[in-house]
Parts: sequence; C-alpha cells; structure tokens
Amino acid sequence: MTSAQAARKGIRPALPLLAPAYLWLTVAIFLPLSAMAFFSFMTDLPMAGREWSLTLKNYAAFFSTSLYLTLLWSSLRLGLEVTAWCLVIGFPAAYVLAKVLKGRAREAIFLLVILPFWSNGLVRIFSWAMVLREGGILDTALNAVLPFTVSIDLMYSYPAVIIGLVHSYVPYMVLTCYLTLQAIDDSLIEAARSLGASRRQVLRRLILPLAMPGIVAGAVLIFVPVVGSFMEPRILGGRTGTFYGTVIEDQFVAVFNWPLGAALSFILLAVVLLILAASAPILRRAQQ
Repeated sequence: MTSAQAARKGIRPALPLLAPAYLWLTVAIFLPLSAMAFFSFMTDLPMAGREWSLTLKNYAAFFSTSLYLTLLWSSLRLGLEVTAWCLVIGFPAAYVLAKVLKGRAREAIFLLVILPFWSNGLVRIFSWAMVLREGGILDTALNAVLPFTVSIDLMYSYPAVIIGLVHSYVPYMVLTCYLTLQAIDDSLIEAARSLGASRRQVLRRLILPLAMPGIVAGAVLIFVPVVGSFMEPRILGGRTGTFYGTVIEDQFVAVFNWPLGAALSFILLAVVLLILAASAPILRRAQQ
C-alpha cells in the first residue's frame, strides 16, 4: 500500500466528523461571500423590481477615486500600528504568564486578560469614551493627584482609535504567544544560561524563534480585522476616524449602495491576502 492510499484510508473514518465543520463553512462563509461577490458586479440590488445588469464600474470607482486608495493606505497603517502595539504589550505579558507567575496569581492575571471577551464591543468603546474625553475619568483622576491643572482630551483623535483597538485585540496576542511560550521547555532556557548566554541572547536566539508561530498567529488575528474595523474609528475618532472600513460600512448602512460596498470589501480582502502571501516567505525564514 502506497503512502497516498494509506492517507486516503485514514481520512475516510474522519469524514463524518469533518462534515459539520465543512457544512458550517459552506453556509456561514462561502455562500455569503459568493453572494457579495455577485453583488459587487451589479449596477443595483434586484429589489422592488429595480433593473440591474452586470458591470465593472464598482471596481473601477476604486481606481478612479483617489480617496479610496488614501483611506486604504490609512487603514493598512492603522492595522500595522495596532499590531505592533499589541505585540509590545502582549508578548511580555504572555511571557510573565507562561514562565514567571504560578498558581492563583497566574489565574487572576489570565482572567483580567480575557475579560474584554466577556463584554460587548460597544460597551468597551463607550467606556473608553468616558475615560478619554475632557472632564472624564482620566482627566479627573490626574487633576486630583497632580498639584497643577491638566486638561486631557483624547476623544475624536487618532490616539483614541489606537487605544480602543489595542484594548480590544491585545488578548489575541497574549493568548497565542502564551500557548507557544508555555510549550518551550524550561530546561532549554536553563541550558542556554548555563552555557553563558545572556538574557538578551536567550530572548533573541531561543525564545523569540520558538515563539514566532504564536507571534505570527496573533499578528494575523489582529491585523486582518483591524484593517476593516469601523466601530472604534467612528466612535472614538470622530472626523479623524474615517478609514476604509467606515466607508464600506457607510455604503451598506447609510448610502445603501451594496454593490459598491461589496466591491470595496473584496478589494480590501485581495489586498490583505496579497500582504499575507508576500510576508509568508519572510516569516518562514524567521522561524528557521
């Protein structure tokens, strides 16, 4: 029996177990995406007897309007900045959870990390609005402690958008890095230290390469949704929170131009996939 035949024979018993997952992917992902792809080539929605035809004007509108390209670049930059901040905050926290804390202390900190998952997204965003606005919690607390008066008003600004998005997505980086860091055998670190490696060398040549799969997974889980985010930019950013995702949301909700919104969405999907495909070889070399 060849290896291919053995593999096919091993897959057959698992097909009934895989069927629900494939059914869910088909119903919840591929069918809606197929419908949106079809809408992106239409002149209008086929509702209430409206006439429609197939066209490429929705995709041409992206290339003929410089605003869309500018907003797309702003969203990509936002995704990179939020991912970088999540890495800076999340990786040390994951290392402390995996290698330093033990027992109840680890459980308590871990509970605080995943706490944002238990609250509604809008609740988190409006909570930050209460903290960052002028006369808010942060402003009042600083004026109560400092001997001089300060005015902190970060609402409707780019930093407020960064803060809200980092708070929402940093748990992904902590969880993915925690899983990979916990899998690193402590004896490897002790062996490196006994051979004379400094803490920086252990981090750079041992811990980071072994933790790279978790870092990459966390970066992907953060970058992809942040590029298309619209709630945090709209509420915390105000006029400065206009990004590619907010324009797409306007096409579906405010303007009711679903074909253009679908076309802009698929352009964003294509750009993100190209970025991931281009960075895959670099990430593979970094893990070697």
